[in-house]
Amino acid sequence: MTIAIELKHISKRFGNFYANEDISLTVEKGTIHAIVGENGAGKSTLMKILYGLYEPTSGEIFINGRRAHINSPTDAIRLGIGMVHQHFMLVPTLTVAENIILGDEPTNHGIIDFDKVHNELKALSEKFGLAISPDALVSTLSVGEEQRVEILKVLYRKADILILDEPTAVLTPIETEQLFQTLCSLAQSGKTILIITHKLDEVLAISNCVSVMRQGKLVATMPTKETTKEALARAMVGREVLLSVPKTPCHEKDVVLSVRNLCYTNSRGVKVLNNLSFEIKAGEIYGIAGVEGNGQSELLKALWGMQDDGGVLSGEIKFANINLLGKSPREIASLGISHIPEDRLRYGVIKDYSISNNLIFGRHREPTFAARIGFKWNELAQYALDMMTLFDVRAASQNGERSKLTDAKIGSLSGGNQQKIVSARELGRPQLKLLILAQPTRGVDIGAIEFIHRKIIETRDKGIAILLISAELDEVLSLSDRIGCLYKGTIRKEFSKQEVLQGKEQPKEFEKEIGVFIT
Repeated sequence: MTIAIELKHISKRFGNFYANEDISLTVEKGTIHAIVGENGAGKSTLMKILYGLYEPTSGEIFINGRRAHINSPTDAIRLGIGMVHQHFMLVPTLTVAENIILGDEPTNHGIIDFDKVHNELKALSEKFGLAISPDALVSTLSVGEEQRVEILKVLYRKADILILDEPTAVLTPIETEQLFQTLCSLAQSGKTILIITHKLDEVLAISNCVSVMRQGKLVATMPTKETTKEALARAMVGREVLLSVPKTPCHEKDVVLSVRNLCYTNSRGVKVLNNLSFEIKAGEIYGIAGVEGNGQSELLKALWGMQDDGGVLSGEIKFANINLLGKSPREIASLGISHIPEDRLRYGVIKDYSISNNLIFGRHREPTFAARIGFKWNELAQYALDMMTLFDVRAASQNGERSKLTDAKIGSLSGGNQQKIVSARELGRPQLKLLILAQPTRGVDIGAIEFIHRKIIETRDKGIAILLISAELDEVLSLSDRIGCLYKGTIRKEFSKQEVLQGKEQPKEFEKEIGVFIT
């Protein structure tokens, strides 16, 4: 057994708060090692220490048996460590090759030697199954292709240790399968892979060993073949976790949202939505299953009044007999419609604003929070604390005072905790009639998924109509009362309430049946 990474008694403190506390971990060379835990458990912090983005408060790091002083990513790269972040760090206006060599450009007589770059990239692509055109603009790539570029970038820099943060969060099932093949190929060649993930099925499928973190501490490390999904969930959360939240059959009422013959042709002349039609009734969850890129984003923008990119939108969107086409997001929200967006960083939060401010976006004019000048700060702070407690949002103030937690910038939270804030805000809106959910649990840990799913079902049981769009097919199957299969901008097949109930009795077979209509 050859040890690639050894962490000894690593701690990282922010003020009085320990993000990591006395962590010791060894990772074998040529293995895939998964690190799991709830949001705020300290997984990303630990990996950022290994990559040199943070310096540990105490402890030692050994790489290939030698003590390493990693004070910056430059030090990490020099030691053969590369990191693929959850949010990719690519320049969209540059080509694949230009992005990969950025900051490390090989030259020949003062000119960038692109022939050498292309040859090296071709060799790496063929060896590890990372097919990509070096001359393609990054702005034209799919999410899965962008991830390949990020992996090629670290391999180009001779990385032997790869850290991947939530690598499948935005990938299609096919892209996820391709990624797994690449990771297995990398491990077989002697590379060491560290994966931070929330998806326990993927942990069991791909990793050799798994470590569990909880509240900044390492609580367990074991060979993957010796554990189960249920055991991992229990170790992560510290209690039994329901992997599928029970719900009773819905009692739907009148139609709340009606979409008829919705068409959208983008500014490049591509028809993205094609006579899309469906309806949602009060008291039911209508789930849309489909591989991302089949019109989900365009549908969401149409429903939320955000089609402003020069495309042509036609058809009908009626909410309680009110036409939503042409209305602004603010006008739509005023009707009792709430929206959890698919991209929280772009549409859901403002990173430099406080947690409390992010919790009342769209509600800041309500008498509960608004004063004659400014806000009722005590009421706002108490509301924010209540919502953070209810949704188990993990945050820390610099001085350790709980009363100051809500003043922290939301950008200081982990991605999953940011998602909890967005969920708390939208599920908590008063006079709600229609809830539009897009990837509601993306990047959220298994304990929080259970809680958010419960809240979604409770919302349905109050008689509210819910549209659920999720790339996680098991989430669509678990929550939906009816399911529409979206393919190339149209509903290719719709499963009735009775068909969904029957399908849940044999979920694997039903999942395969749905797969036929979304690919």
